[in-house]
This record gives sequence, structure tokens and C-alpha cells, in this order.
Amino acid sequence: MERPTSTGCSPLTTNSRAIAVMPDDLNKQLADVGDLIKSQREVARMSVRRLADLAGVSNPYLSQIERGLRKPSAEILQQIARALQISAESLYERAGLLSSDNKPRIGVREAIAADQDLTSEQRQALLNVYESFVAARH
Repeated sequence: MERPTSTGCSPLTTNSRAIAVMPDDLNKQLADVGDLIKSQREVARMSVRRLADLAGVSNPYLSQIERGLRKPSAEILQQIARALQISAESLYERAGLLSSDNKPRIGVREAIAADQDLTSEQRQALLNVYESFVAARH
């Protein structure tokens, strides 16, 4: 049995042909959480390097998470969520660490980031409008 790495995640196991051996549902969860992190990072107009610095993880490790090659721990997801200023619960659910029964209401920022029909520029414009409305209430 392989030990978790110092980055807080377990490496993916491979067969003799160097093809990842993972159940389909785990593969989908890793891709989903990676897609969410990447789309949120793009909405925030943040580079992989900048997000990695803010989250306290290495640039290559964050890149692997975004591409669905690594399964981050709950602690790492929390650090990433904090750096992106989104709810950690949305990342926990996508990573399969929180069941949908405990699912919190999805936030506006998360909904904008998750919408694959929008371009990065459209996501940013919507986020700017939302932020201006929120700021006007305070």
C-alpha cells in the first residue's frame, strides 16, 4: 500500500503500462473538483502560480489537482477555497468528501464559475456585477 505524499494526497496507482487505475466515479470526482478550482481561478483572473502561493501548495501540485491527477486532502481543499474566497463545502462535495445530503446552497460565485456555457470574460463580468450589488448593500 502506498503512503500519502507530503502534499497531503495519495498518489494514483498505475499498472505496468503506466495507465492510471481508478474507478470511474473517483475519476469523475477528481475531474469535477479540478474543473471547479480552475474555473474559479480563471474567474478571479489568477494564475496557477498565484493561487498556489496563496493556498500554500506547490505550482505543479495545484496543476495536477486541476487536471484531475491528484486527490487533495480536505485540508488542502480548504486552503484552496480560502485562497479563492469560495466555500470549502463546494470543493468538499465535488471531491466526494461531503455527501449531497449535507449540501449547502450553492453560492452565486460558484454558480457563475461552474457554468461552462460562459467564457472567462463573461464569468468575470457577471462576478463584477454581483460584487457591486453586494458592496452596495453594505
